[in-house]
Amino acid sequence: MRIVLIIIIGLHGIIHSFGFLQAFDLTEFNAISQPISKTYGLFWFLAFLLFAITIILILFQYNYWWFSVFLAIAISQALIFHYWSDTKFGTIANAIILLATILRFSNFNFEKKIKEERKTIFESSQLKSQETISEKSLNDLPLIVQKWLNASRVIGNQYIYNVYLTQELQLKLNPEQENWSSGKAEQYFTIQPPAFNWNIITKMNSIVSVVGRDKFNDGKGEMMIKLLSLIPVANAKSNKKINQATLQRYLAEIVWFPSASLSQYIKWETIDDYSAMATMEYNGTRGSGKFYFDENGNFKKFVAMRYQDSNKSEPTKWTVIATRIEELNGIKIPTECEASWELERGKWTWLKLKITDIRYNIKEMPLTNNI
Repeated sequence: MRIVLIIIIGLHGIIHSFGFLQAFDLTEFNAISQPISKTYGLFWFLAFLLFAITIILILFQYNYWWFSVFLAIAISQALIFHYWSDTKFGTIANAIILLATILRFSNFNFEKKIKEERKTIFESSQLKSQETISEKSLNDLPLIVQKWLNASRVIGNQYIYNVYLTQELQLKLNPEQENWSSGKAEQYFTIQPPAFNWNIITKMNSIVSVVGRDKFNDGKGEMMIKLLSLIPVANAKSNKKINQATLQRYLAEIVWFPSASLSQYIKWETIDDYSAMATMEYNGTRGSGKFYFDENGNFKKFVAMRYQDSNKSEPTKWTVIATRIEELNGIKIPTECEASWELERGKWTWLKLKITDIRYNIKEMPLTNNI
């Protein structure tokens, strides 16, 4: 799409140069049957110049290229209206370029919003401790959770206070969808205070892209989905169900940074030899879920009664299963997982994810646009 847009802008810009050449008698080819004054010729040249600048800015991936193209389109369309009988079809090119620019501008604002949100939680996060985790620090946890933390190899490592990761995803956006959609995501966590910010890009079909952002911060959650970064499909926030659902998601995902299980906001209760209940409460929001492990202490699955969205009157059984365990950056974690809902019509596995990169205790806020 980027190459196609550059070609359209380039051809459209070149056509504008004809008006300049005709006005100053620099060519015998008259693209416009009406006479063009030198003043209007300069405006034709200005439009050409702005379109050319736009191409250069796009090639160098300068985020503010939309500013020059807006000016170019405004001047171009004013000239087209003035010489309508000869130039009216240029409106089509302007409309295509304008639509592409609006979409890019919307995407820019979406990325800017995410960056500002991440900056907020990054700056408010605190280093829990520079001390290493010892066997003694696990004494108050259920035995199976202690076994998990030992198997995860957190003993002897420092407490994790922030996490940055990227994911490759396979999604089914609704239970009727047959084929998987591919997507990419990146996520940032803090532990003290507990927060996360997750953004995704995927496609509804070969043309229409879908972006989304979930977050949990200050005990409150938000879920947002947009078509083409522009058209809102879902925007749930300021809702107790969403607050609880995002808190439960955070709780499930501590398996990627196991030392967070020692958080003061999480209380553990033994269920049996291979499972334990975790209840998390932070800033007025409370949620729980069951962690299941194998005989070696490796994480197997997380199960919770969780709201799918704010319109549901009752929570639905939500399960996250580990399908692959690996050691990354010295810690053993589930690098591949599947998530599913237990609907009345049956099980809906809607997500398969693979962690492609994970970093702990980063010193600088990660940039967006890494997906």
